[in-house]
Amino acid sequence: MSGSGSDTDTPLSEAEKTDLRRFCGYPAIGSVASGENSWRFFQKFGAFEWRLNNLSASEYAKARVYLVQLSPLEDAVLGASNNLDTDQAAVWKRNPHEVADRVRLFDLWRKRLCGFLGVSPGPDLCDGNRIVI
Repeated sequence: MSGSGSDTDTPLSEAEKTDLRRFCGYPAIGSVASGENSWRFFQKFGAFEWRLNNLSASEYAKARVYLVQLSPLEDAVLGASNNLDTDQAAVWKRNPHEVADRVRLFDLWRKRLCGFLGVSPGPDLCDGNRIVI
């Protein structure tokens, strides 16, 4: 995870905002310098960006705690793939639900982060059965 882990109450770095967007299920926004940024402020994406830029000092610190906690959970999902090729070895037997269990735990904490920030989960975090109009 880039740029996070600081317990300071200073505004978020661009790297931290990128990680927060990703963890909350929002897409990359590109360069603000491109001039194509006004569309974000008419949708939930804009509300999310406003939140990231206007947290209180204690909220910045808490957002960083979420970043520190979510990174190992994400890494654990990726690491679980190392055991997918082994169903049983000696007395050890792979949990066939490990990846799904880890993804559920990771997504639970991602949704808690969205709740803390007061935003709805982004498109990547929503289930496929919902249609947003």
